[in-house]
Amino acid sequence: MNQVQHIMVVDDEAQTRDMVGDYLKMHGFRITLCDGGASLRAAFDKEKPDLIVLDLNMPEEDGLSIIRDLKQKSNVPVIMLTGTASPIDRVVGLELGADDYIAKPCELRELVARVRSVLRRAQGAAAAAADASPKNKVVRFGTKWLDLDARVLRDDENLEHPLTASEFGLLKAFAENPKRVLTRERLLDLANARDPDAFDRAIDIRITRIRKKIEPDPGHPSVIRTVRGAGYVFSPDGSGG
Repeated sequence: MNQVQHIMVVDDEAQTRDMVGDYLKMHGFRITLCDGGASLRAAFDKEKPDLIVLDLNMPEEDGLSIIRDLKQKSNVPVIMLTGTASPIDRVVGLELGADDYIAKPCELRELVARVRSVLRRAQGAAAAAADASPKNKVVRFGTKWLDLDARVLRDDENLEHPLTASEFGLLKAFAENPKRVLTRERLLDLANARDPDAFDRAIDIRITRIRKKIEPDPGHPSVIRTVRGAGYVFSPDGSGG
């Protein structure tokens, strides 16, 4: 019997919070409702959810700071609710580690579709890690090591650096295709991160975010390089050649 997936809905507006929670519950999810960052952290400390639906514009603590804090200690997927649908909010949220976004007032059927898409992506990345070849369990990426079994980055002091599902999917795709130019389209397919409604530059934002974690000098990347007009290439030795 499949375990019911647990979603935390965070919004300071009670009407929106209850509406989203009731709709997700109606579609088979277990729901915890939170009115802000403090209640989210209290609930999160008791039980880690499978996914968080998070409003960005809240008076007590904005969603971007909550995402930043969450992604420093967990790889739980996050879908942003953006009241203004501002491109800047979307870009910053994706850079901080959010997995998707949807504008408010949201179409609830679209929200459920995006929730299921992000959960499938996260489960696919976890399954890929579990099925990883023993000879390829740990791969060097610049200043870090990618542990395919644990689905985390580790530094040379063995400290863990959490990854989002999409970040892990991209790193795994690079690890399995070293020194090969991969187009954005090919990366989306390999990383199981394709979303027909995804933000146009989402793949580039994710690569930028990964570079900040693994490159010795993110401003001059040598491990994951851009090939102008073609895509990206992973150079395990950082030679840039």
